[in-house]
Amino acid sequence: MAAQRFWLLWRVGVFLAALAPLLLWSWQVAINAAGPEPGNYLLLNIGIGGLWMLLLTLSLTPLTKLTRWKGFALIRRQLGLWTLAYATLHMLCYALFILGLDWALLGSELVKRPYIIVGMIALIGLAVLGATSNRWAMRRLGKRWKPLHKFSYAILGLVLLHFFWVVRADMQEWAMYAAIATLVMATRLPPVARTLPKLRDRLSRLLRRRSAETC
Repeated sequence: MAAQRFWLLWRVGVFLAALAPLLLWSWQVAINAAGPEPGNYLLLNIGIGGLWMLLLTLSLTPLTKLTRWKGFALIRRQLGLWTLAYATLHMLCYALFILGLDWALLGSELVKRPYIIVGMIALIGLAVLGATSNRWAMRRLGKRWKPLHKFSYAILGLVLLHFFWVVRADMQEWAMYAAIATLVMATRLPPVARTLPKLRDRLSRLLRRRSAETC
């Protein structure tokens, strides 16, 4: 019972942590602290939040291998759905604050800003992964489920490309996210993935040895 309560609190804590930035940005807009263009403020921050959610989601598998803590695996679907939620809200902000819900402008926007197409492809991909992240879909897809969900790596590349086009004038921030993404992706390479359990065991032995020396 205590373990179940702990995991429930863990899930609720993750939910609240993922929700908190959205509440903060909304509050900033409500008190007129989001600058002269609150729509762009929300658009950019929610988009970056979606990138963070995607990076965190892709980090959970290597963290599980490195620590053997099942808490990371328990929130993988939850963070994946949060990634989809952030991406959807990012698109809605674009439709509301940039297009003004005037869909006739979309054609000219796609011509002038091809990064919108890249972002839409990434959003569609996230929607597919979100729709197939449940147990029913896993049973229906069988062996095809894992290859399908490896498309998340390609989605990360699309998101970075989308962000690259948006912030071309200031590459420092993009380079930071690209470096983090490269590190996350490197942990998925077979030689690195095989090394993680060995690294975990070495750290465990080192901690036990230091603990014994302290005692």
